[in-house]
Amino acid sequence: MKQAVDRIARRFETLTPETVDQLGEVYAPDARFVDPFNDVHGLEEVKRIYRHMYLSLESPRFVITGKVVDADQCFLTWDFNFRFRSFHRGTNQTIRGATHLRLNADGLIELHRDYWDAAQELYEKIPVISVLMRWLRRRANT
Repeated sequence: MKQAVDRIARRFETLTPETVDQLGEVYAPDARFVDPFNDVHGLEEVKRIYRHMYLSLESPRFVITGKVVDADQCFLTWDFNFRFRSFHRGTNQTIRGATHLRLNADGLIELHRDYWDAAQELYEKIPVISVLMRWLRRRANT
């Protein structure tokens, strides 16, 4: 499975709007994708999420920073680099997270679950919301 994970990691790191339609090379047709905003089933729904990413953000790019492979599953740690299209235009942003992948017998992703802190990594970077999030964090820590 290590070769399959290496292939998948390369696909994530080299993904472009033009290669979203090739995600069937790494995702099973009935794949499930879960992140803080989505829980979908099926390859076409997974592609829809990636297409939306390219419409919503400027220059999104994944950098895989670590891999742990165990039998038919793995964890990938990553940095997701991008710029917002609407606010903070031109300011580089980074979200750090991890992905749990479970692969089928063909080495295709049947479960993709992303773990990252939406409050710290995203909401605190959005004007107005960031003020509220920082206030909530301070209140929770007192």
